[in-house]
Amino acid sequence: MEVKIGVQHAQRELVLDTDSTPEDVEKLLGEALAADGVLHLKDTKGRAVVVPASKIAYVELGSPSASTVGFR
Repeated sequence: MEVKIGVQHAQRELVLDTDSTPEDVEKLLGEALAADGVLHLKDTKGRAVVVPASKIAYVELGSPSASTVGFR
């Protein structure tokens, strides 16, 4: 699934593909916002993205990724 995170005072949004479900990402986001902590997500390549909850402007959740063959 593609996740786009808008960060305050940043010109570009963070975009990552994750194996998490939209419900999992919403739960993690809710917990981070409630605790004024950090949103911690892992992408499909095992890299971690950590964003302070206080700096998140928006989170856009895409539909689950379908595997593609060939060029996009």
